[in-house]
Amino acid sequence: ADIFEKTAQELAQQGLSCQCLGGGRLSHRPGERRIHVYGYSVGFGRADHSVTTEKLKAKYPDYEITWANEGY
Repeated sequence: ADIFEKTAQELAQQGLSCQCLGGGRLSHRPGERRIHVYGYSVGFGRADHSVTTEKLKAKYPDYEITWANEGY
C-alpha cells in the first residue's frame, strides 16, 4: 500500500490517476537469476501474476521467472 500511495501521488502531480488491480510478492534470487511471483495483498487482493510474469520476462530475458497463486 505504501508503494501504491507514493506512486499515485506522483502520478496525480502530473494530472494522471491510477488504480491498483491487486498485489503479491516477489522472491528474487539474483545469484540464481530467478524471480518467483506469488501471494496476494490483504488490502488489494490478488494480482494477475501471469501478467506480472510476462512483463518481468520481457525486462529480464535471462532469468527464470515463475508464478503461483499460493503463499502470502
